[in-house]
Amino acid sequence: MLRVLPGAALAMLAVVALAGCGSSSSHTATSGTPLVGTFHLTAGSCSGPSVTGTYFQMIQPGGTIAAGKYFENPDSPCVNKSYTSGTPGRDGGLVTGRYQPNPVPAFNRLQSALADEILAPQSFTEIDFAISTNALDPQTGLKVPAPEVYDNNGRLSGQIEAWSAAWNDQYFNQGSPKPNGTSPGLTSPLTGTYDASTHAFLLTWASQVVGGPFNGFTGYWHLQGTFAPSPA
Repeated sequence: MLRVLPGAALAMLAVVALAGCGSSSSHTATSGTPLVGTFHLTAGSCSGPSVTGTYFQMIQPGGTIAAGKYFENPDSPCVNKSYTSGTPGRDGGLVTGRYQPNPVPAFNRLQSALADEILAPQSFTEIDFAISTNALDPQTGLKVPAPEVYDNNGRLSGQIEAWSAAWNDQYFNQGSPKPNGTSPGLTSPLTGTYDASTHAFLLTWASQVVGGPFNGFTGYWHLQGTFAPSPA
């Protein structure tokens, strides 16, 4: 998502983040065949204003998933700085059925995050952010299940409550639903598509930040690649 933010940028975030976030019950109904294995990620690629593969966007409070307004990451390699492209980590991508937890320590002396199993750490406003999944959500301290994805005739559903972003010595739950089962603000269920013949997949969801300097902002996640089932 995401070396320390300049004072002006922090001030801007503090003002914009005053927007509140409602919540509603939203445990996602799942059905179909569980896909247990590794969702190998295709790296995000920027070609002009368009972006393909794996990427992340941050929607500002008051915006919408479809139209933004989006927060621009000055460190993005893309022409459109609202996109932060993703590079596969050591595991190749997201693993379902188990956790890919934060390392110890989770941050270096510059407050950059170090988790690198799912995605390689990526610079966001001069500080690296990183993604992990943990049995105890680092932000809320609540128990969360390992990620689950189900295929129902090519349509994907599931839950990704454990998806956690680390940045600047802080944690931001970016799962859907949230660890308490709610879906505040623009938080939307994990959905996607799957081609059983090629194993190509697309997964997307949105998750509103609750608390911290990005309170009220919403992360939109777009994962793309090929699925490899775990050995029986």
